[in-house]
Amino acid sequence: MKGPELFIVVARAANGTIGANGRLPWHIPADLSHFKRLTMGAPMIMGRKTFESLPGTLPGRKHIVLTGNPDWAPAEDNDDDELETAVSLDEAIAKANGSRIAVIGGAAVIARALPRARRIELTEIHRDYDGDVAMPPLDMAEWEEVAREDHAEDGKHPAFSFVTLRRRD
Repeated sequence: MKGPELFIVVARAANGTIGANGRLPWHIPADLSHFKRLTMGAPMIMGRKTFESLPGTLPGRKHIVLTGNPDWAPAEDNDDDELETAVSLDEAIAKANGSRIAVIGGAAVIARALPRARRIELTEIHRDYDGDVAMPPLDMAEWEEVAREDHAEDGKHPAFSFVTLRRRD
């Protein structure tokens, strides 16, 4: 594959849930730190609902909001140079203008990016959660697990694993 490395960063519960009512249905500080390490310095492509679930633009990362509404703008005044919109994945990738580009959700954006992604950084949450957004299914014949870091349950935080999947050649 030529061009920038498109990679997906997603946390998924055991039952496939990735979101509930516009939020993550869990709070795992180690996963938030992992997300920051993976995305720092990389442009991030996301859907409008994913952007609206954030506390604002995250420092050190360009945000490209993929939306079918070319007139959409964030609710608050945002002069941030780190925020752009796009109406197609191709336009978002062009605006990202990076050697590595993170796709961070939601499910529809992940589904569009999957055929072009070279890598998936998956946090597997080892518990079921109720939610209204599920991860698109992965055809594991296309992916190879190349790294796994397991973390045991810790008090109120469930067990989870950081998993890196690479597209098979």
